[in-house]
Amino acid sequence: MPRTAVWIESFKGNLSVIRDYAWLLSGSAGRLVLSLAYFVSIANGLSVGDFGLFATASATGIVLSRIGGFGFVSPLYRVATVRQRLVGTYTVGLLVAFLLSLPVVAIAAAGFYAAFFDGEMGIAAFVAVVTAEILFWRALEVVVIVNNGLGRFGRGASIVIAGSAIRAAAAVGFVLVGSGTLLEWSWIYMTANAVAALFAIVGFYPRQRLRFRPALYLSRWRDSLSVAGAEIIFYLQSELDKLLVLSLGGPQMAGIYAILMRLIDLTALPIRSANTMIVQKLMKSPGWISDWKRRWGLEAIVAVVSVAGLAVLGGILHLYPTLLGRNVADAAPLVLVALFVPAFRNLIEYESELLYARGKTGLRALILAIVGLIKAGLLVVLLRAAPDTERWILGLNGLFLVLWIVSASSTYAAFDWSRPRRRRSRRWLRSAPQPGE
Repeated sequence: MPRTAVWIESFKGNLSVIRDYAWLLSGSAGRLVLSLAYFVSIANGLSVGDFGLFATASATGIVLSRIGGFGFVSPLYRVATVRQRLVGTYTVGLLVAFLLSLPVVAIAAAGFYAAFFDGEMGIAAFVAVVTAEILFWRALEVVVIVNNGLGRFGRGASIVIAGSAIRAAAAVGFVLVGSGTLLEWSWIYMTANAVAALFAIVGFYPRQRLRFRPALYLSRWRDSLSVAGAEIIFYLQSELDKLLVLSLGGPQMAGIYAILMRLIDLTALPIRSANTMIVQKLMKSPGWISDWKRRWGLEAIVAVVSVAGLAVLGGILHLYPTLLGRNVADAAPLVLVALFVPAFRNLIEYESELLYARGKTGLRALILAIVGLIKAGLLVVLLRAAPDTERWILGLNGLFLVLWIVSASSTYAAFDWSRPRRRRSRRWLRSAPQPGE
């Protein structure tokens, strides 16, 4: 093939990647604006303490949602990516797995409530919030995941924007006409998430024949459970800090911390769009990230984008502390104090996605468990050694630096350890056909 033709094909391929990322990024940008409106409304519509309880309950629901379905979302996503005709069959598998997981989810939810929320938050409000995350918002996420797997990134972006818009509208309505109580907002939040899920399923889930094929599901149970374990551990270590702050510092401190973390979370939205593209690239080309220059280049991009995002936000809030409301103003001076937290936090998430893309789900779970245990231990030490809010927020930079070092060294060691076997045979890296596929 002439060199010119090679360049043209390469350009077309890069253009396609840029277009797909633009679709994903548009969803993130839309979600960023809507998430900000939603966050400002709720952070100021509730008291700081109630917001801390709501945010912590929501984080608990996110963790519990990863138990739902026992990780069968992963086989569904892989099928949508490489064997699209089986989406209907694996959808039935996900529904069956979710029903089987409900007793486990309920027991885990009761344990979290007894350990962290009893006496602080009414059980009705807690149930409404975790149900919104476990059942309804997770259903919307599944629709997005399937559409992304099918390469329908525009539809995925539309779902994200629409779902975020529904939640933002509910939050604004609550501030304007609501009573300002945590219980009322919890039920409004659940209803809004239910409407968003229904919109996503009815409007965007692919129409395929639903078939029950137990043999296919059983062949995927190892992958499914290992992914579930990894995701539970990932979100537990990601959200554990909120639970610990609530337990050790009370609702008021938890509220300040939750506001700060929500602002930091905004920096992750463009990173997660890039993660989706990288995961698909690695699924199709496992050796793509073997080069160290590419590895550190991608790590640097994630870090710079994360720090720059928080720096801009922190600078604006430094000049106009009440821009996002009176309650957010309490946390505004702390944003720049935690300047490097989003870089290390987003890098840990990025490295976890790399392991998932390479099919190293067991190692992913192990690394995340180690990171989570270290995080819990260091956070307890930090909260006790530096009770002053600004000092322990500053200490979070060092804490997340340690966690990133552990995550990065373990992740890339896992990659390189398998390299000799990968040269002999690459077939195990691919999604091998299962019975009936």
